[in-house]
Amino acid sequence: MQFRHEVKHEISNHDMLILRQRLRAVMKPDSHAVNGKYEIRSLYFDNLDDKALREKLDGVSIREKYRIRLYNNDKSQICLERKYKCGGLGYKTSVNLTPKQAQAVADGDIGWMAASTDEVIINFYMCARNEGLRAKVIVDYTREPFVFASGNTRVTMDYNIRTGMGCTDFLNPACVTVPIEGAPCILELKWDDYLPDVIRGAIQLEGRHSAAFSKYAACRMYD
Repeated sequence: MQFRHEVKHEISNHDMLILRQRLRAVMKPDSHAVNGKYEIRSLYFDNLDDKALREKLDGVSIREKYRIRLYNNDKSQICLERKYKCGGLGYKTSVNLTPKQAQAVADGDIGWMAASTDEVIINFYMCARNEGLRAKVIVDYTREPFVFASGNTRVTMDYNIRTGMGCTDFLNPACVTVPIEGAPCILELKWDDYLPDVIRGAIQLEGRHSAAFSKYAACRMYD
C-alpha cells in the first residue's frame, strides 16, 4: 500500500495561465495527454445515506469512495477505482472493466461481481450489497497533467467541470452535462516522500491556500 501526499488549491483562470507556463518550463506533460490535456468522465457511487458525500462535507479524515472512470471516451480503458483518504494522504486501487461490465455496474447489476477474485470488485460488491451503494452522478472535466521524476511528483489542473445532474448513463456520449457554478479551476499536487523545491516554487501563488474541494460534492449539489 503506497500512500501519497495530496494537496488541492482552487485557483482562478488567470492563475492557471501563469501556472501553465511555469509548469511547462520545469515538468513534462503526462504521456497519456493529447495536446497537453485529456477529457475525464467519472461516475461516482454512494450509499443510501450518502456516506461519501456527508463525510467529505463534514471533513471526516478517514474515508473512501468508488467511481468508474473513462479517459477521452476510450471505452477500451475503463477503470473501477477505490479512492482511500487519510488526512492529507491518499492511495488508489483500480481494476479494468469491459464496457459491458461498466454498463452493468452503472445500471445496478452487480450479481456478476460475486464470482470475481479482484479485491476492488469484491469490496465494491460488498458495499453495494450491505450499504446500498449505487450510481449517483456523472462528473466531466478537462485535465492538464504534468509529471516530474523526483518524488514521483504529479501536478494537474482541472477545469471545465460539468455535472450530469440526474443522468448516470455513463457510456452514453449524448448524456447532457452542464457547468457547475463558479467555473472553478483546481490545482492538485501529488507526491511520494518529498515535494521537490523546484516544483514547490513553481506552484507558489500569493494568497492561495490549500482547500478541500471535491468535484464529486460540487456536482452533487445539483441533485
